[in-house]
Amino acid sequence: MEAKRLYQGTGPGPITPDGCAVDYYAMLTPRGEPELVHGAVPAGASILELGAGAGRITHSLLALGHPVTAVDESPEMLAHIEGAEKVCSPIQSLSLGRTFDVVLLMSFVIETADDELRRAFLRACREHVADGGLVILQRKPPEWYDTVGPSERLTDDGHVLRMTDVSRPEPGLLAATMEYTVGDRRWTHFFLSRRLDDDFLARELDDAGLAMDGFIGGDRGWVQAVPR
Repeated sequence: MEAKRLYQGTGPGPITPDGCAVDYYAMLTPRGEPELVHGAVPAGASILELGAGAGRITHSLLALGHPVTAVDESPEMLAHIEGAEKVCSPIQSLSLGRTFDVVLLMSFVIETADDELRRAFLRACREHVADGGLVILQRKPPEWYDTVGPSERLTDDGHVLRMTDVSRPEPGLLAATMEYTVGDRRWTHFFLSRRLDDDFLARELDDAGLAMDGFIGGDRGWVQAVPR
């Protein structure tokens, strides 16, 4: 699938190749994710954060005592990160020649509708996780795909989030546009994503040399995998 069919973004400031608005992402704050990851891994574990964005999670992981290598294909995103080693690279072509205690792939990146791209992401995870290490993936719980529809909410920090133009072009696929409004600024992000049922994801992990090893948190949205 062409990238423009998977993701597309609009709005003020730089937009990354996968449609994310750098200025908006730089405003975002953690919502408990760093503590969730920290509680699932050894103290001081080295973390390779794939798709680190503007450092929303990076900075908190550093504060919790983890050395972090932050990878993103957008130099504008990486410019907002301080204190971590930074690598500007697409995930699928990353080759650092070393391994980490933990490889973290958040923000539902793994749900790309491009099956070959997903498999390349998983191969990058396997290549960079140490023997005895852990890969942590964030997905939407599969049942979310059954009921999600247009919505609007106001966040605690005054951002208006809307999901519009929701459709299901094929079984297991979801297309939608997210709209983010802060004051007089507005960004949109169109995405096409694939539902990852447990059995399907387990097979994808196995093909990449990884084995599903349970979940962290309570909703099956955070998947653990280990090298096999």
